[in-house]
Amino acid sequence: MKVLVVGSNGQIGQRLIQLLKESKKHTVRAMVRKKEQADVYEKQGVETVLADLEGTLDSIAEAAKGCDAIVFTAGSGGRTGDDKTLLIDLDGAGKTIDAAEKAGIERFIMVSAIQANNRENWHDNILPYYAAKHYADRVLESSSLNYTIIRPGILLNESGTGKVSAAENITYGSIPREDVAHAILAALDEKHTYKRAFDLIAGDDLIDDALKKV
Repeated sequence: MKVLVVGSNGQIGQRLIQLLKESKKHTVRAMVRKKEQADVYEKQGVETVLADLEGTLDSIAEAAKGCDAIVFTAGSGGRTGDDKTLLIDLDGAGKTIDAAEKAGIERFIMVSAIQANNRENWHDNILPYYAAKHYADRVLESSSLNYTIIRPGILLNESGTGKVSAAENITYGSIPREDVAHAILAALDEKHTYKRAFDLIAGDDLIDDALKKV
């Protein structure tokens, strides 16, 4: 499976690209905004394509052409304003979903946020972020795509353990970014995750086993 990673310059995206690069089952194309970002990946032997989530739908569809799956792990980041949250986390996600349909790509994995589906558990200090994730997920669920929505808990820059807890309703928890990347990789062709959305935190189950339980 050839996978387009949207959000390749982010911390989860970078980890996922390395896993896909080393995979015997998949190949990877990194979507980046800037030539200098593309140069870094190309020096590592990673195929890249230049496209911007604030650009046109057609440009994203063109970037995805020839791929079998898309992973959306892009985000505006904590240092930007609510305007960028709207443009990247919501509209950028929506355009990528539309672009997948236009390019004939069926498989789509969305990296969301824990409890994005449940307004009662949104954090007051990042309400616009949660609203963007919530509605982007709903757009994906109403699309024709074979989706998986992964809602990780608080993201940590710790070494992964390879063990997680995955369920439709986990109210709180944290998880190393490395384990999120491994979960995305495992979910790509895990049929039990098709057309499903779930929260993901550190836990006691091996990743492959956890995904079979959601």
